[in-house]
Amino acid sequence: MAERKKVAVIMGSGSDAATMQAAIGQLEALNIAYEAHVMSAHRSPQRAADFASGAREQGFGVIIAAAGKAAHLAGVLAAHTTLPVVGVPIRSQDLGGMDALLSTVQMPSGVPVATVAIDGAKNAALLAAQILAVTDADLAKRLSELKLRMEADVLAQDRALFDSSN
Repeated sequence: MAERKKVAVIMGSGSDAATMQAAIGQLEALNIAYEAHVMSAHRSPQRAADFASGAREQGFGVIIAAAGKAAHLAGVLAAHTTLPVVGVPIRSQDLGGMDALLSTVQMPSGVPVATVAIDGAKNAALLAAQILAVTDADLAKRLSELKLRMEADVLAQDRALFDSSN
């Protein structure tokens, strides 16, 4: 059996932690090991580069990178690893997160970053889980069960709407 990989949840600032709690909660719900850290593409660039360069050897399978405003963190990490990097643009007061979205999604050819919606931390965790599930059958089963629960929730909402309209 292959070694279970963990997910790195990297935030550009401690202020991103509230948003990224949705990713951490989803990883915990799926029983995926993770580590969360704060490192900045601009204020601690060498630390970010060193982390990304050694992430595979440290047992990581995916890196989630959350940053706002200039949001270069995901790109810096992706430049220093061959692991998949999922970017989470963080909403800011200035431009509502559009600056972070464009900074994260507009990567040059050869340095891919998968990017989710502004403040899309939960989807980042789910995408990371799906990437890991390619080689982890137990995780794939947990994801399938989650999708079945989501379907059941929607059907229950439909029944409740129908029942209330009659």
